[in-house]
Amino acid sequence: MFAELAKEYKTKKAAIKKRLSEFRKLRSACHRKIFPELCFCLLTPQSNARHCDKAIRELKSKGLLFKGSVHAIRPILKGRARFHNKKAEYIVGARACFDKRVLSSGDARQIRESLVKNIKGLGYKEASHFLRNIGLGRDIAILDRHILKNLKIYGAIAGIPRSLTAASYLNTEQEAARFAKKTGIPLEELDLLFWSKETGAIFK
Repeated sequence: MFAELAKEYKTKKAAIKKRLSEFRKLRSACHRKIFPELCFCLLTPQSNARHCDKAIRELKSKGLLFKGSVHAIRPILKGRARFHNKKAEYIVGARACFDKRVLSSGDARQIRESLVKNIKGLGYKEASHFLRNIGLGRDIAILDRHILKNLKIYGAIAGIPRSLTAASYLNTEQEAARFAKKTGIPLEELDLLFWSKETGAIFK
C-alpha cells in the first residue's frame, strides 16, 4: 500500500512542490492579498473549495470583500458556501480581528492558536488551511475529511474522530506527522497529495 502511495507521490511531486512555492510567495504579501485567503478558509468548511474560491473572486471584483456589509455579501455566498448567512458575518468580523502582524509572532502552532482564539469561525482546521495557503504550513496538518479518510486507509489513525476537539485535533496531527516521517513525504505535501487523490486536482 505504501508503494502505491510512493508511486503516486513521485508522479505528482513536482506539481505539489510548485504549488507550495506559489503559496510561499504570499508569506510576505500585503494585507490585501493575504486577507482573501483567510476569507476563503472561513468559507470552505462543508463546502466545495472551488465554489468558495469563485465566491471570493466575485466579492473582490465587486469591492465587497473589504468593504461590503453582511447583507451585501450573503447573496454572493448563497449556493456556494454552506451556512452562507453565518459565513458572511465571519468575513465582516474578520476584517476587524485580523492583523497581519500576527503572522510573524512565533512558529506556525503559536500563530494558529492566536488565529483560532481571535477570529470567529476559524477552528484548527481552517487556521491550518490558511497558514498552509500563505506558506506557513510546513509543520501543521489540515485535518479535513479527505485527509482523515486517507490517514485511516493507510493505518496512520485507528479511526476517524466523530468530532475534532482541540485536544483530538492536536493528537491526530501528531499521528499524521509520524506517518509523514515514516513515508518520507513532508506533511504539507502529504496534504496536497491526499487532496488530489480524492478530488483529482492539486488546488488549495
